[in-house]
Amino acid sequence: MVRLHVKRGDESQFLLEAACGARLAELAPLVARIYNGRLKVQRLCAEMQELAEHGVYLPLNMQGLTEEQIEELKLKDEWAEKCVPSGGSVFKKDEIGRRNGHAPNEKMQQVIKKTIEEAKALISKKQVQANVCVTMEMVKDALDQLRGAVMIVYPMGLPPHDPVRMELEDKEDLAGTHAGLEVIKESEAQLWWAGKELKETKLLSDYVGKNEKTTIVVKIQKKGQGAPGREPLISHEEQKQMMLYYYKKQEELKKLEEDDDDSFLNAEWADSHALKRQFHGVKDIKWGPR
Repeated sequence: MVRLHVKRGDESQFLLEAACGARLAELAPLVARIYNGRLKVQRLCAEMQELAEHGVYLPLNMQGLTEEQIEELKLKDEWAEKCVPSGGSVFKKDEIGRRNGHAPNEKMQQVIKKTIEEAKALISKKQVQANVCVTMEMVKDALDQLRGAVMIVYPMGLPPHDPVRMELEDKEDLAGTHAGLEVIKESEAQLWWAGKELKETKLLSDYVGKNEKTTIVVKIQKKGQGAPGREPLISHEEQKQMMLYYYKKQEELKKLEEDDDDSFLNAEWADSHALKRQFHGVKDIKWGPR
C-alpha cells in the first residue's frame, strides 16, 4: 500500500494508506471525508468541553442577556428543566452567556472530559509522528465515543439548538464562520503532489509508479485555489537541528578566541627582559621629570 502523508498547507494532518491502483476520482473524496471528519471531532470536543463546564446551550434569544434583562423581557428557557444532567447539576456561570450554567456534577464532567481526550487521541496529528494511519472507521469511532458520553451524562437529550446535538445530528450551521472556511467539500477536493495536480481521471500509480512501499506527501486543496506551496528541501525539525548545531559551533569558536587572548603579555611577570634589567640595576627607572 502507498502511504500518503496528507497536509493542508504546510501543516501535517494524517497518514492514509491507498493501493497503487486506486482511482484518484475516489481517493480525493476519501481524503476530504477523513479531513472533514477530523475537523468535526475537534469542533465537537470544543463544544463538549463547554457543555461539561457550563451546561446546555441557551435559546438564541436569551444568549448574552443579564438575569435582569431576561426577567424584564419575561423570557424562559423551556429546555432547562427537560435537559437535566444525570446525578444533578452544579451551578457555574458562563461568563460569555451562551450556556445556562447548570453544569453536570464532577463525576459526570470527568466522563465527558475523559472521552474528549480519548477521541482527540484517535484523530490527533501526533498519529503522524507515531506512524499510525487514520481511517474513516477511526473517525466514526471517535464520534461514537463522544455520542455515547453525551447520552450517559444527558439521558434526556440536549436542546435542538445546542451545537453538540447539531454536530451529532449533522445539522451544524458553519456559514460565515472560520470553521466553515476550513471544511473542504468532497466534490471540491483536489490533491497535489510534488507541485503537480493529481487528476481525477488517472490512477495513483500513474504518478508514483507501482511500488507499494512508496511514501508521498500530498496536499489537499479546494479546486480553483491553485497549486499549494512546495515542500521545503529540509523539514522544520531538520532546520532546527542545523541551527542548533551552528549555534554550538559559534559558541565553541568564541570560547577558543577567549582562550587565545594574549593581553597577559603586558603583565610584568610576562616580561622576558625583567631578569636582565634587574641584574644590571636598571629596574624601575623612570625617565620623566621629578
